[in-house]
Amino acid sequence: MKPTYIRAVLFLVAATALLAFGPAGAQNLAVVNGKPIPKAQADQIVAQLVKSGQKDSPELEQAVRDQLIEREILLQEADRRGLTKDPEVQAQIDRQRQQVLIAAVAQEYFKANPPTDEELHARYDEILKNMPAKEYKAHHILVEKESEAKAIIARLKAGVPFEELAKQSKDTGSAAKGGELDWAPANAYTGAFGEALTKLQKGQYTQTPVKTEFGYHVIRLDDVRDRQIPTFEQAKPRVAEIIMQDQRWQQAKFKAMLDDLRSKAKVE
Repeated sequence: MKPTYIRAVLFLVAATALLAFGPAGAQNLAVVNGKPIPKAQADQIVAQLVKSGQKDSPELEQAVRDQLIEREILLQEADRRGLTKDPEVQAQIDRQRQQVLIAAVAQEYFKANPPTDEELHARYDEILKNMPAKEYKAHHILVEKESEAKAIIARLKAGVPFEELAKQSKDTGSAAKGGELDWAPANAYTGAFGEALTKLQKGQYTQTPVKTEFGYHVIRLDDVRDRQIPTFEQAKPRVAEIIMQDQRWQQAKFKAMLDDLRSKAKVE
């Protein structure tokens, strides 16, 4: 996920672009008191939300439409009350404009000055150092009460297949697959789950319920393998993305840009 700074920057840039969007020649999303809202405004917001992880859906598009309509109603009300001519409001708008432009300069500089190979290698080595060596393949059953988990363990001991009992799991995604989970390192799971997983031998299941914030688990370890580590070249695009989302890297780059600009500026 993008750091708060970047999210704020993206929001400000998008918001300013939307306010500047002209209706001429655009397909209208809605018309509020005679003023059209171009559909392109909604398309831009939806695209940005999808890029940040939201799932595109009719519900999302409707929510964006409602937001734009409400925004236009409020903007018209501000104009009706004369707030657009208020000196303090104008000063706030100017400050926001300055922030958007500064953020845009920073973003353009980051894109033009991506991480160096030295930075990429250093971050890649750091990631490898902290990367777990093993991955685990497991099944689990999640229930709400400890007594339910104990009853499941008793039935497993009586010979009932794990996959059959997994149908009652609260984790509906894995329940549909007999409780099967994807290959993952132990630290991908919540603490107690991952710890219990590493203590099992292949084919074993937990003899006592494992409590997490989600409920009580019964876990079976199916297999263990060495972590599949991508080469530097394979990981390079993702490592670059990680670095460019790092707020410390952004701050250092921004300072370097600003120092360079100040050294060339004529300040009297």
